[in-house]
Amino acid sequence: MLSFWIAAGAITLMVAAVLANAVVRGGRREVGSRAASDVEVYRGQLAEVDRDVARGVIAKADAERVHAEIARRLIAADRAQTGEAASTTRAPSGVALALITVGLLASVASYWWLGALGYGDMGLKDRIAFAEEVRKSRPAQEVAESSLPPFVDPPEMDARYRALMAQLRSTVAERPDDIQGHQLLVQQERRIGNFAAAKVAQLRLATLKGDAVNAQDLADLGELQVLSAGGYVSPEAEMSLRASLTLDPTNGTARYYLGLMLVQTGRPDQAFRIWDGLLRAGPEDAPWIPPIVAQIEELADLAGVRYALPEIGSSSLRGPSAEDIDNARDMTPAERMDMIGSMVSGLSQRLAEEGGPARDWARLISSLGVLGEWERAQAIHTNAIEVFADDPAALDMINAAGRNAGVVD
Repeated sequence: MLSFWIAAGAITLMVAAVLANAVVRGGRREVGSRAASDVEVYRGQLAEVDRDVARGVIAKADAERVHAEIARRLIAADRAQTGEAASTTRAPSGVALALITVGLLASVASYWWLGALGYGDMGLKDRIAFAEEVRKSRPAQEVAESSLPPFVDPPEMDARYRALMAQLRSTVAERPDDIQGHQLLVQQERRIGNFAAAKVAQLRLATLKGDAVNAQDLADLGELQVLSAGGYVSPEAEMSLRASLTLDPTNGTARYYLGLMLVQTGRPDQAFRIWDGLLRAGPEDAPWIPPIVAQIEELADLAGVRYALPEIGSSSLRGPSAEDIDNARDMTPAERMDMIGSMVSGLSQRLAEEGGPARDWARLISSLGVLGEWERAQAIHTNAIEVFADDPAALDMINAAGRNAGVVD
């Protein structure tokens, strides 16, 4: 700790000395050069008047008047150069001392306010552990909702529509098992911004559907939980989103909000991979595209990635499909290599350079297994496990592809 303050103090003093010297010398040069320049100009003008008289350009009487005026200015400039320069150069020294003193005090105050005395930098492992602790200990959904003001119907809401909403709420309350009624209630409550009520109705709707509940139902529930908490992804919302991805790992709504949760809990690296994959998957009119575009470049900086926005939907060319692989089974080895090998090479290169969603990694692993390139499939499977280490749904997909390729027991 003492060595830090000694080094910081020494560096500060050296910088202060350099600045003071620059300010003082710069002030002297400015005063001296300005006065000397004036003297040279006036002397040149006197010489020019003498030449004009010699050539007969101006009369001698006019030349004397001009000569007298220039001489007066020359004397004043010479005084400024010799007498006033010394007193003028005293000011910058005082100014420099004041600026340096203020700078030192401001630096100490800033570190005292923003820094952490005696607290060392956190290594990557410690940062990841800290982020995981933040994720596990973050406030529950109920706590987040209770911190927000209660919902009030919009004042511009039409009186007739207000009456219809009251009737709909009453009807659904009287018929708690009406699936269609809850669907309609979710839509209308969301429309007027009553996200907490829409969340309750969506939760009831998912319960009523039972085994028929789909990934989008759960993603919608997670989204409403986030919205009713003011944009905060609670542990309960995370559970809904992960349940959605268990049914459909490609669900864009769930992936977007899961990425938002990772941003909020200190894992911009993982959030970046998810959002970048969503941009590349598209489509352009997906509701999550605009918020990702607005945030991902800053997120890439936090993740330590040099990044340029990709073309939205640029990963639509996926590589060999299951049908392509099945067709290739009936070909000769040469034909098989020509067909699948070219597609596999393109997909492998894109994943290595740009990354991509888990389903692309799984497809590459399966394709390599069909080609008999098990060592390469094993290496890519290992890499994919590292990339998606914190995404259980993605890991299930990748491990399934590994089993199909014969590289995972």
